Amino acid sequence: MNRLRKGDEVIVIAGKDKGRRGTITRVVKGNKVVVENVNVVKKHQKGNPNTGVPGGIIDKEMPIDASNVMLFNPATGKGDRVGFRYLDDGRKVRYFKSNNEIVE
Repeated sequence: MNRLRKGDEVIVIAGKDKGRRGTITRVVKGNKVVVENVNVVKKHQKGNPNTGVPGGIIDKEMPIDASNVMLFNPATGKGDRVGFRYLDDGRKVRYFKSNNEIVE
């Protein structure tokens, strides 16, 4: 079970986009995540008329290392560390370490 999942709201804690918040759109193998509107680069793309892809300069979201983001805790309004805990019914859940609230 990973600490970060698709759909989690995270805050960037290091890098050029430090302090920005966004939602994880995809988790990439190798401990990287793609966050919405974070780490956006310009890509020069060649057009392909067979598939209908136009050429030009496009904005593309690139993966950022998972160690550079923290799960956003709405109760505190800050990024928070995440731990794991087993409930009484045997389910394994994530929780915020600062206030012991269960994620989701």
